[in-house]
Amino acid sequence: MHSQGQQLQLYAKRVAVVPRSISGRFRSFKSAVLILGFAVYFGLPWLPWAREGAPAQAVLFDIPGRRFLIFDLTVYPQDIFLLSLFLFIAAALLFFVTALVGRAFCGYFCFQTLWTDAFIFIERWLQGERPQRLRLARLPWSSAEKLVKLGATRLAWLLLAFWTALTFVLYFGHAPSLLVRFFQGEAPAAAYITVLTLTLTTYLAAGLLREQVCMFICPYGRFQSVMYDPETLTVHYDRRRGEGTAGRVPARTGLRTREERQARGHGDCIDCGLCVQVCPVGIDIREGLQYSCIACGLCIDACDQIMDKMGFPRGLVRYDAEANLARTQPGPPRLDWRRLKVLGWGAALVCMTGVMAYDLTHRRSFELSIQQVRQPLYVVLSDGSIRNRYEIRLTNLSPVEDSYTVSARGIPPEALDLGHFHTITVRSGKSVTVQASVRLDPLTAARTPEFEFVVRNRRGETVVDPAHFFTRRSG
Repeated sequence: MHSQGQQLQLYAKRVAVVPRSISGRFRSFKSAVLILGFAVYFGLPWLPWAREGAPAQAVLFDIPGRRFLIFDLTVYPQDIFLLSLFLFIAAALLFFVTALVGRAFCGYFCFQTLWTDAFIFIERWLQGERPQRLRLARLPWSSAEKLVKLGATRLAWLLLAFWTALTFVLYFGHAPSLLVRFFQGEAPAAAYITVLTLTLTTYLAAGLLREQVCMFICPYGRFQSVMYDPETLTVHYDRRRGEGTAGRVPARTGLRTREERQARGHGDCIDCGLCVQVCPVGIDIREGLQYSCIACGLCIDACDQIMDKMGFPRGLVRYDAEANLARTQPGPPRLDWRRLKVLGWGAALVCMTGVMAYDLTHRRSFELSIQQVRQPLYVVLSDGSIRNRYEIRLTNLSPVEDSYTVSARGIPPEALDLGHFHTITVRSGKSVTVQASVRLDPLTAARTPEFEFVVRNRRGETVVDPAHFFTRRSG
């Protein structure tokens, strides 16, 4: 019950998170991943890759040609098994990593994290460090400084978002020619719609929404807790060490050394708040494990710097497991992989990766499907010979046009009739169906319940497919 005039607020106004920059091992790792990720994403469309019958582009998603060109690999829609394997491996890897080190993927490798990091870097470069950005936010909109700096920041964000969207489109065509046609107004309408949509969504997600995406939009943040175990390594605050028996207190006269603080029952945390200021999602890690924590480790860098200045041991905030922190005397943090969940996901990951590797290394350049025509199953001709008909479907999986010859093994050469198709030519990624008939005299048919079709391409690659021959007795 609420008193009269008291209004229940279901939604609180968002308080913008203005993170402070920090240096340290985790920040350095995040920066390295950011640089590598951007280099791969923005560079791949421009990486040349010589191939026959297709543009010399390392990665090309050829939608009109219904094929994905990824270095030397050509993937067609019929390769749905490969796509399913890839998605399973990606999911298994995510669950495996989460069971080991929590939301490390979110903290270092997620696209939202990478682009938000880049946008924050631009913001800090143009507006200054956290105190300057907070001061700028308090200035009235009539201030020229605010208009210039915020305007420059928004423009830089928009340019990066546009560059991101345009690069995405370049994966779907020959990048140099598509780029020219785009700015000449001659690109397909889908290119302009995609660039506009991705520019706006990237700008909103990385520039304005930021941590709201991780906290309220991304489903992974909601269900990842079911993958945590007490042995899962993630970012934790050592409450017993930080609080002591009398709680945390700032470092002041009489409470500057560790001995002085312990004598009065205070812990090592000097309540500087730096761990909160550097957090990209604006949480206080000292309040315990929270679903919005992306385990980026920046609070560890911040706390380690303070511990170094105070002369205290590092590790007040660290990657550790709840099970270890719950012990009377916590031991050194360690990666505990000897758990059923971790071993299960690891085994699934190894098996499926092995299956995918085998499939990729044993791929044929064409697919062959032979079906017996069963209406009728066989025909007895006027001379007493028996005829079976077959439907041969050839799919060219190579990136170039290829030609094929079809022969039969186990029956006389003249028994196979392909009509006028002595050589079958199939374009890249296309399929051709050929009708074949096999005619045997009664004596030969009686002793030939099976034979083999032999299909060979011009490079000598051969596929052998067995087939049944039906007669009165077998029918």
